Amino acid sequence: MITFKNVSKQYTTGTYAVKSFNAVIKKGEFFVIIGPSGSGKTTVLKMINRLIELSDGTIFINDQKISEYDIHELRWNIGYVLQQIALFPNMSIEENIAVVPELKKWSREKTKQRVDELLEMVGLKPDIYRKRRPDELSGGQQQRIGVIRALAADPEMVLMDEPFSALDPITREKLQDDLLDLQQSINKTIVFVTHDMQEALKLGDRICIMNQGEIVQIGTPDEILMHPANDFVKDFVGGQERLTDERLNLEKIVRQMEYTEEGSFETVPVSTSLQEVLSKLEHHDHIFAERDGQIIGAIDRKGIIQYLAHHMQKRGSANE
Repeated sequence: MITFKNVSKQYTTGTYAVKSFNAVIKKGEFFVIIGPSGSGKTTVLKMINRLIELSDGTIFINDQKISEYDIHELRWNIGYVLQQIALFPNMSIEENIAVVPELKKWSREKTKQRVDELLEMVGLKPDIYRKRRPDELSGGQQQRIGVIRALAADPEMVLMDEPFSALDPITREKLQDDLLDLQQSINKTIVFVTHDMQEALKLGDRICIMNQGEIVQIGTPDEILMHPANDFVKDFVGGQERLTDERLNLEKIVRQMEYTEEGSFETVPVSTSLQEVLSKLEHHDHIFAERDGQIIGAIDRKGIIQYLAHHMQKRGSANE
């Protein structure tokens, strides 16, 4: 879907914002880029839709160089969500969502149908919210509008630059959950920049950790947690060695799943360590936790990552 080949961005001062970035983002993947301030993560994002031009290398979208696309068509076909959502204050919610469809000359009927569909998708009743102005909405509602505005013309991919970082923790967690639910139905390719490791672990199919303009490690959340590439990743993730050694509270992770006494299944005591549990899950989709010889529920990798995400201390700095 998106391929980076030796991509660099060097400024006239000689400083590299991004250096020799090589990665492939798969179709339908939720790809998170994270790193400390100045690591180049936002620069990488903005090079995809040519808000920042490359100095060297090539970016391909669907095997075509981004330089070969008409720049307007390129941007119309890539949804873009910012931290500061920047809804047009003098336009209704319907008009805000309809901006790109109208630029693409969609019919009024098709545009209205799309607006209503998207509002329903994020739990905002069209009859109530369609004609409202942005200042009549809460911060969380405005951010929902920002997300669906990026989806309005049904783009193949969506770029999201720290879209939830300005929100309060409760609203932020709710929107993270909403985005995960939304992704299940829309299955877009999402490139998501954050400085929050907890958010990255929760959302990402894969996580790209950057430092000083270069990739340090790309991997799934459990690969990042359990097999950090170096000390920088260990420190950035925060307390990886402690997490490896601590005993999981499996009772907070387990979910109910039917099993039979005759069936073949793996069980672990509730006192089992994270390392041991993940080792067993390399060979099974799920295992069962037991206490005093009694099965109390099932556990899988997703459950562990969500548990760790909630217990992970937020790392990194504020916006680049």
